[in-house]
Amino acid sequence: MGAVADAALAAGGEVVGVIPEALAGKEVAHTGLTRLHVVKSMHERKALMAEMADAFVALPGGFGTLDELFEAVTLVQTGKITRFPIVLVGSDYWSGLLSWIHGTLLARGKISAGDPDLLRIADDPAEVVQIILDAHKSGALPGLA
Repeated sequence: MGAVADAALAAGGEVVGVIPEALAGKEVAHTGLTRLHVVKSMHERKALMAEMADAFVALPGGFGTLDELFEAVTLVQTGKITRFPIVLVGSDYWSGLLSWIHGTLLARGKISAGDPDLLRIADDPAEVVQIILDAHKSGALPGLA
């Protein structure tokens, strides 16, 4: 996350961070961001990020990434937040998860036919940006009826 933030800042972008107090106290917080929100918990972090987000972009990561990814998908799927594009970066990394979503969740009727379309995949930054721009320009974000 730090490398992405640094690159965005170097390109003149605005970077807003949200970090729980426990992590900020361990000096994990990036101190050079445009704005940094320090919150009490991971739950509060995810809620604030969902409120501020125009998109959700998941880079290869571990359980924390999966937690945030599935929370974003669930919030969009159930209409609890405004629909925004959810992009997974790295087809090689995410292909197993996408296969499982289609081959298990969808095949067993645990999700609706359009639900896998909530997730988009991209392999380079330009592709990510284009997916987000197209979704917002058209107003027809994945899964909207």
